[in-house]
Amino acid sequence: MARLAGKTALITGATGGIGEATAKRYLEEGANVVLAGRSEAKLKETRERLSDYSSITESVGDAADEGAVQRAVSTAVKQFGGLDILVANAGTEGVVTPLTQQTVEEFNQVMNTNVTAVWLAMKHSIPVMQSRGSGAIIATSSVAGVIGFQQLAPYVASKHAVYGLVKSACLEFAESGIRANAIGPGPIENRMMDSLGEQLNPSDPEGAREMITGLVPMKRYGTNEEVANLILFLGSDEASYCNGAMYLIDGGYTTP
Repeated sequence: MARLAGKTALITGATGGIGEATAKRYLEEGANVVLAGRSEAKLKETRERLSDYSSITESVGDAADEGAVQRAVSTAVKQFGGLDILVANAGTEGVVTPLTQQTVEEFNQVMNTNVTAVWLAMKHSIPVMQSRGSGAIIATSSVAGVIGFQQLAPYVASKHAVYGLVKSACLEFAESGIRANAIGPGPIENRMMDSLGEQLNPSDPEGAREMITGLVPMKRYGTNEEVANLILFLGSDEASYCNGAMYLIDGGYTTP
């Protein structure tokens, strides 16, 4: 039997590399999937790439907008009868610049997308899960949720906060049968790492990539599909005793 047969998942940030790869893995394993994102055009493109699967729908709106989050959760309930898994994956890297030069607007943008959005997704998903007596929450943090980086203070602060939300949710809702975990990707082959490389070294983004790769014991970037496999495990019943933890997927980046 498929590992997620009969389960319904809401994936925020679904048009990004990790979000789409996760949606594909969930659909392959029998889940119903609600794709959530702020760009209607990108959601349409993502759904078209996943057109081999019928148990899929989308909900348009900003992940940090409470009304949009409520609509996404309602879509899961109306379309598929409930919600079993939340993948709170919406995120942004922000601007690479020294802490003292970050603006309030830049700081707030990162915190809204990376923290407020996760909290809102939890806030509105958990009551639906409670009504079913079980649920799994997977929030996308980062290696920046356990270590620091120069010139990325808002991002680092936001990813530490994601792990804090997960730990609190674990303590509050474990007795309701709801598990909450965070994942901590390291360098992954996607748009965000491309953006960071271009910001770190505008004149030689490839040089930035080589520098980052050199810090990974496995000497390569990870793939969106590798991250999706971890999210699949954490959303499945195979992870039934996994709760309140951060699962790093970084090729050993944080080991030295």
